[in-house]
Amino acid sequence: MGSLQSTFLYLILLHSLNNIAAFEDQEWKKATATYAKDTEGSLITEGACGYGDLHKASYGKHSVGLSTILFNRGSTCGACYEIRCVDHILWCVLGSPSVIVTATDFCPPNYGLSIDYGGWCNFPREHFELSQTAFAEIAKRKADIIPIQYRRVKCERSGGLKFTMSGSSHFYQVLITNVGQEGEVFAVKVKGSRTGWIPMARNWGMNWHCNVNLQHQPLSFEVTSSTGKTLTSYNVAPQNWQFGQTFQGKQF
Repeated sequence: MGSLQSTFLYLILLHSLNNIAAFEDQEWKKATATYAKDTEGSLITEGACGYGDLHKASYGKHSVGLSTILFNRGSTCGACYEIRCVDHILWCVLGSPSVIVTATDFCPPNYGLSIDYGGWCNFPREHFELSQTAFAEIAKRKADIIPIQYRRVKCERSGGLKFTMSGSSHFYQVLITNVGQEGEVFAVKVKGSRTGWIPMARNWGMNWHCNVNLQHQPLSFEVTSSTGKTLTSYNVAPQNWQFGQTFQGKQF
């Protein structure tokens, strides 16, 4: 095996081990939270993870935007967090109940403001932008910004992974949603009936693409989570699949 291949495999293993260690560390960490001032109590517009209508993606009112350091260039999309308001007798709901949310968006930095006075999502601050509904489960809505504790938790999903097709004859893209357990996707491969396994690149968020014509052939997917678990779903999409359709595979 060449040195380049050995280095690549080592980096994949190191990434997986680091994520496993982080995921198994269930200690509460400190951060802050605000909420998006939307009209329906949920984040329903298409965010940086590419989920589109978050109600259709089943995340809806329990969606969250992450600050720069937490978002990690989109690799954290789909991850689940348990959040609770702490150390503020005026703003926190009595008993400090928690809410579980899914990372669906990026909270952009504002370097024109101080990290402690408006630049909540500036690097390296850890900050969560909740929907109004999720925020109201842990704190009073009249609060501006609240101190919180958070920790990663496993994502509980109903049904299998969902694959939504898009693209054109020579550009194929798939949006992967409803990912259980770790929630994050580290690598994706696709296979047609006339191809071998084709590695896909992260286009943005949870959208993965390859420059191959995959029309008119049944498609299978190999999805690797952030902790290195790989799940293969064979013949998820039938031969006559169309762009815009969504199909369901296996679940972690």
